[in-house]
Amino acid sequence: MSIVGRVGRRLLIAGAVAFLATAACYLVFILTHPMDRWLAPVDLYVYRLGGDVVAQLAPGYRPGLAAPLYDWPGYGLKFTYTPFAAIAFTVLALPAWGVVQAVSVVLNFLAFLVTIWITLGALGYRAGLARVGGMLLLAAVLFWTEPVQRTLYLGQVELLLMALVMWDMCQPDRRWWKGVGVGVAAGIKLVPLIFIPYLLLTRRYRQAGVAAGTFFGTVLVGLVVRPADSRAWWLHGLFANGSRTGFVGWEGNQSLQGLITRLAGSIAAAEPIWFAVVAVTLVAGLLSATALSRAGYPAAGIVTCALTALLVSPISWDHHWVWIVPGITIMASLGLRARGPLRWAWLTGAALVAGVFGAWPGFLWGQPVDLGGFSEGFIWAPPNTPPGTFARLGDRPSYAEYHWAGWQLVAGNLYVLAGVAALMVVAVLAVRSRKARRLAPVSAASADNPLPAASR
Repeated sequence: MSIVGRVGRRLLIAGAVAFLATAACYLVFILTHPMDRWLAPVDLYVYRLGGDVVAQLAPGYRPGLAAPLYDWPGYGLKFTYTPFAAIAFTVLALPAWGVVQAVSVVLNFLAFLVTIWITLGALGYRAGLARVGGMLLLAAVLFWTEPVQRTLYLGQVELLLMALVMWDMCQPDRRWWKGVGVGVAAGIKLVPLIFIPYLLLTRRYRQAGVAAGTFFGTVLVGLVVRPADSRAWWLHGLFANGSRTGFVGWEGNQSLQGLITRLAGSIAAAEPIWFAVVAVTLVAGLLSATALSRAGYPAAGIVTCALTALLVSPISWDHHWVWIVPGITIMASLGLRARGPLRWAWLTGAALVAGVFGAWPGFLWGQPVDLGGFSEGFIWAPPNTPPGTFARLGDRPSYAEYHWAGWQLVAGNLYVLAGVAALMVVAVLAVRSRKARRLAPVSAASADNPLPAASR
């Protein structure tokens, strides 16, 4: 057996052992704890309610409402997605609730693995034992990050959308349908729209057109099937009402607007500051992503674009940060390909990011062991306002997030701060890559070039 074959086999064994250990630990927890400790899929229930309204199966549904999707109370849970998303969610309306929950967990877990697999492929790793082993080894570690755990816990769709976007964006440019995945993802949640200007800036005009055309196709489907709801969403501005999804200053909102709102002490005081900060961040992030892509590093460009979206979006709940999965995968790859101090810098960085986003149990900072979900992570250490309070009372200066001090400001804004720091590092690397490209084209990682070129 060749050296490459032996390394691949050893990596496969190590990955399989680590992955099975993770699966065993998770299974033991499931079997020894009440279901609401590891699965409380309130978001999945909202998806199902949207599908029920479209199918006119919702309990208490009244067809006479002006915009049923958005006016129907739904037991206090508001539907906050596009009309097209509700149409797509009709597949959740008929199966038994237990079946829907089980399918959600399985699909999210598969999407988690697929994202790692695709990212490794975009980094130049060919299909084989080594790539399978690397995927399993990374999955064993990244499964214990808070965004992944919260996505599974809430029954969210983030892992599925991330896998769809990564699959689409990592397709060869010659594929005529490249861009469809981005358009469909944006038709469900608007944040993936950021990939359309990214495609334009990287001179993938046809792909940007396909993505935009697909997105407008989802809008058209919504208009035809749900005309009243579509008018309320698109023409009456519901799509731009971030507060409709909850308190933007809530601890769970790890976006720049969330951070600035918590520092400013009110939503109104934060908005003008946020507009200025988000404009600078958007330009810097897109230019950095574009520079990396043009220099031959598409995976890094894609994740940088996603990171920019997380920072500039008005709402980026903690589970939206599942994009750390491909991000840490890239950092680990950089560490393995680099030499000397640069190797340890990248590997240490990957470990640090995994630790910052880790699903650490709350008892580490004094919370009772029997409270909360499976594991919550550092951002939940400071006190926070109960999520339903804003819907009842509106913005109030008494909210806990407005009175954080000291370590609470760091822990409660940890994802945003980590994201800003990461974007600054990426911007430096993008400038270096652009300079290196002007001096001499590169095709592989070297001691002088910290980023590996992807396979073409």
